[in-house]
Amino acid sequence: MKSVFEKATREELIQRINSLGHNNKAKWGKMNVYQMLKHCALWEEMVLFNRRYKRPFTGLLLGRFFLKNEMKGKPMRPNNPTIPELMVRDTSGDIAKEKSRWISLIQMYESYNFPDNSFIHPFFGKMTKEQIGYHAYKHSDHHLRQFGV
Repeated sequence: MKSVFEKATREELIQRINSLGHNNKAKWGKMNVYQMLKHCALWEEMVLFNRRYKRPFTGLLLGRFFLKNEMKGKPMRPNNPTIPELMVRDTSGDIAKEKSRWISLIQMYESYNFPDNSFIHPFFGKMTKEQIGYHAYKHSDHHLRQFGV
């Protein structure tokens, strides 16, 4: 399983992010490239800065079960829901700036140092560092595949 805590994996993600442009169209979902880049940066900030968001009832009830399934080798399925705080409503902005922001956040995983179970995902709940590394890769990969890179 790939993890954002591995240098080669971070470099792969950065190369894929750099290949994104205005012409990339979504294979699924409602976001455009700008919205996806901004969403992914917000998501990385949630993890890296240990931001807490209200957990939906379904997450409290089923989060641990779905986390076990998430840790399997399958890619994330298209059209997964997200929490309102990570939805990007503005439809245009500086793509280069958002790419740079997302890349700088991915590079921060090199020095990630939260203790296990201190990060609480809004749906899955408490996660270990290993789970975070794998899921952070899967989230980035999911959105990059969404736009064909």
